[in-house]
Amino acid sequence: MAQIILATLNAKYIHASMGLRYLYANMQGLQAQTEIKEFTIKTRAIDIVEQLLESKPSIIGFGVYIWNAVETLDVVSQLKTIAPEIKIVLGGPEVSYETETQSIFKFADYVVTGAADLSFHKLCEDILSHQLPEKKILRSKPVELKALQLPYQYYTDEDLKHRLLYVEASRGCPFKCEFCLSALDKTSYPFELQRFLSEMDILYQRGARHFKFVDRTFNLKVSTTLAIMNFFLDRMDENLFLHFEVIPDHLPEKLKETLVKFPEGSLQFEVGIQTFNSEVQTLISRKQNNERSKNNLLWLRNNTTAHIHADLIFGLPGETLATFKSSFNELYACRPHEIQMGILKRLKGSPIIRHTEEYDLRFNPLPPFNILSNDRVDFVTMQRVNRFARYWDMIGNSGRFKHALPLLLIDNPFDDFMAITDWIFELTGQTHQINLKKLYEYVAQAVEVLFPDRHEKLILAIEKDYVASKLKGNFKGLVLIASDKRDSASQHKRSLRQQRHIG
Repeated sequence: MAQIILATLNAKYIHASMGLRYLYANMQGLQAQTEIKEFTIKTRAIDIVEQLLESKPSIIGFGVYIWNAVETLDVVSQLKTIAPEIKIVLGGPEVSYETETQSIFKFADYVVTGAADLSFHKLCEDILSHQLPEKKILRSKPVELKALQLPYQYYTDEDLKHRLLYVEASRGCPFKCEFCLSALDKTSYPFELQRFLSEMDILYQRGARHFKFVDRTFNLKVSTTLAIMNFFLDRMDENLFLHFEVIPDHLPEKLKETLVKFPEGSLQFEVGIQTFNSEVQTLISRKQNNERSKNNLLWLRNNTTAHIHADLIFGLPGETLATFKSSFNELYACRPHEIQMGILKRLKGSPIIRHTEEYDLRFNPLPPFNILSNDRVDFVTMQRVNRFARYWDMIGNSGRFKHALPLLLIDNPFDDFMAITDWIFELTGQTHQINLKKLYEYVAQAVEVLFPDRHEKLILAIEKDYVASKLKGNFKGLVLIASDKRDSASQHKRSLRQQRHIG
């Protein structure tokens, strides 16, 4: 039976916690008494509690993140009710700031803030030797990367076969974008390159083929980037897949020469754009060369087979619906495969909160702490953009409408898709649990009403997409809709046109 359990609730089974494996790798003499237990946020809290108690532990450490904070609170509160003698230790970004204000705090015996790779082990030693710390909140000291044991050997064969493997060649970020917790970092610190590559080689030899790098700025130091990419090029096979987060305005020629060598299906780049509004960028301390970023995105699309996933954030202080629309249209013109529409969230500790009073930032008090309104965007508009983001993910990002989308969004992509968003929501009142076959039909019906001049070509394209989806049953692209819905949608379209004419 394990005396110490390292636990977390992942968003999905496919995610394997690198953080728990770092803690386990650095448990030193206590490792033999330590066990990792991972769950998902969909599992009932009482079932998680039952499984945790099976090992009769003395200490349970939980990794707490924005996506599992509510569910972890449910688990911890029940644990303390059933087995109050167990020491509960919390760690992770969600409890590292504003710690005492959080509901989960009262159920914890200790909270370890910051990088707990080494400090958690020390706390466990103290607890097991009955030398209990006087303070409930323990602040971790900065960690030297060379002092860490690396976690990669603790990915199991099952992990390698069925789950994403998270790896990191560096920690930290030199940039100070205020919406991100990495704004608190002083700089980016690399792991010793050869040591890191040796670990990657061991994973590769064990059969790992899907590597997701969590580095905030993978292409910051190009010599390191090239060494890592050439390492994988030398081992390239049809199953190898690499995911990197890259700086959009930093793509030197040597890196371009290497990127073109990767075959289709082997690379995915997450590219943080967030906004092209230079005034907002200055306000939130984001440094980005917009023209160079656009040119690099276009270069990647035209010259490589990398899958491009570009991010925008709505709700930033100083941003209006009109300026965000401009950013969306500019980014769409760069032709990324996906545009991830994020809504600003109040991450505890992030410097963005300094703008709260001046820009009247009003955040949801419950996770995920998304912004509800500000001085430029009211609640109703924020809700419309939330729906836009949801439908965009289903239609724009899914790849299911690749023939229809270019014909749908021609002159003003944002306005055209917002019209579709409003139409579908008015008809269905839903943003989730929409049957895929119905989704094709809704889009076709919206097109019939909103874009009559393009209707015939669009229907043919939607039918082609429908056939490619291999859904059963015939596609009912021209299903008659109730006259009141048709009239309402037509009126809304005219309203949008009038608004554009009168500014």
